[in-house]
Amino acid sequence: MADYRLSQEARKDLLDIAIYGDENFGVAQSNKYRDQLKLHFELLAEQPKLFSAVDYIKPGYRRSVCNKHSVYYRIDNEGVEIIRVLGRQDYRKAL
Repeated sequence: MADYRLSQEARKDLLDIAIYGDENFGVAQSNKYRDQLKLHFELLAEQPKLFSAVDYIKPGYRRSVCNKHSVYYRIDNEGVEIIRVLGRQDYRKAL
């Protein structure tokens, strides 16, 4: 199994997603959504080149979409690093 890591920013993004989900959709639905994100991260680790490079945003970055969120990540010698998990935020400012 390939590995993935979360940047500090991605960890904060997931915490924000959890808080928002808990408050607006309930804990059970929020947990399901987070589980879907984790499965998506595992897919990225297993098939990191499945999604397109977005060098025009930042060299070496790739982007995938999981439900309502864009997942920005990069491939390195240790596997995949999840950089950010963004909803409607301005990716230019966030990255």
